[in-house]
Amino acid sequence: MLDISRDRVPTMKTLREIVDLLARCRYNQFQLYTEHTFAYSAHRTVWEDADPMTAAEIRKLDAYCQMQGVELVPNQNCFGHMERWLVHPEYNALAKFPKGGAMTPWGTIKKDPTTLDPKNPGSIALVDGLLEELLPNFSSSLVNVGCDETFEISDPGEYLEFLVKVCDAARKRGKRPMFWGDIVLRHPELIAKLPRDLVALDWGYEGNHPFQRECAEFRKSGLDFYVCPGTSSWRSLAGRVENMRENLEAAEKAGRENGAKGYLVADWGDEGHWQPLAASLPGIIMGGAFAASGAKAAKMDLELELNRVMDAPLGGLLLRLGTLYLRGGALRANCSELFNILVNGHGYSRHPGLTQPILDDISGVARGVAIAAERWADENVWAKEIVYMANLVDCACHRRDEGRLRALRDEHGRVWRLRSREGGRADSLAKLPRF
Repeated sequence: MLDISRDRVPTMKTLREIVDLLARCRYNQFQLYTEHTFAYSAHRTVWEDADPMTAAEIRKLDAYCQMQGVELVPNQNCFGHMERWLVHPEYNALAKFPKGGAMTPWGTIKKDPTTLDPKNPGSIALVDGLLEELLPNFSSSLVNVGCDETFEISDPGEYLEFLVKVCDAARKRGKRPMFWGDIVLRHPELIAKLPRDLVALDWGYEGNHPFQRECAEFRKSGLDFYVCPGTSSWRSLAGRVENMRENLEAAEKAGRENGAKGYLVADWGDEGHWQPLAASLPGIIMGGAFAASGAKAAKMDLELELNRVMDAPLGGLLLRLGTLYLRGGALRANCSELFNILVNGHGYSRHPGLTQPILDDISGVARGVAIAAERWADENVWAKEIVYMANLVDCACHRRDEGRLRALRDEHGRVWRLRSREGGRADSLAKLPRF
């Protein structure tokens, strides 16, 4: 599952290359996580600056996926994560909290409205219209309707009622609904009340995520479910390779032991999707290996396989970057401390383990990786991306260096255009620091 709603929408050429990669790694399903990046005919206001996927493009991609033995599964969030809709005056009345202000489980407050109001008849009418236009473009019999992180909904019954309505809208169009399972796992009394044809998606992205406990809940219910680990690329600058290995392995073990029907590797783009595709490549390769081969995937020669995919001896450089987040013991959930330093600026109180000498050491490694990858960068897109990732890390280590930051902002655009559409680039760039 590739996130195409946090600014970065791949070009069609890139999407075909990703499908080729997935087929090589023995994946048999592909999802494009969508909030506002499908060109719905009646909702131009929402997507006009995003370079969205069109219906014609989806149909072409669906046909290409079929040729490669990959099922393109439609994906449209239909409840939470509707910020890109609800910030517009035309849709704001559909928000549960029209002025925003929802509290997240992590103690932060959402500035913008994020969740549809289940009691407003316009909410299900909107969802019904979206699915009516989106779903005919896919040959798959499945659809992922999302419905995760509905921060504004405090009543479990209210959540369940709207989820059932959304699934009914999918079902009447011949699609079997999939949904993210985080809310019902917080309210396990809901699981027994779910329609039996649903597919629950049990997601978690840390190495110590309690997949065993959560999978057991779905196994007891008799509901079909997937386990959903991640690539650990987002909010990392250059990946979190060891967390990725642990997360993928834990999901595979728990899923297989509890009868999961699938293994969905998620690749998100939170906070502007700064990381290029190269940051996700180790997780994509290892995810395919765990799903296909089980526990023995943990012993695979990942560097060698990376070299083969990138058609250059770049695997070791990529993995070296992807372990720099471990230096100084500064471990954070769902991000690297290097990302925090870069995004939060001068006032950020960094982890005490990341002293300036350690940051200088990290910078030295990153610059060495950049120099080594430059040898291949004339013709190899992966090498260009590795150089950019190394420069992201270097800038985090020297957050006050105006020249480095200015050069990074210029490089952001050049690397973005290698694989991604122009729409969303400005939003992503705006999240990079400036003086």
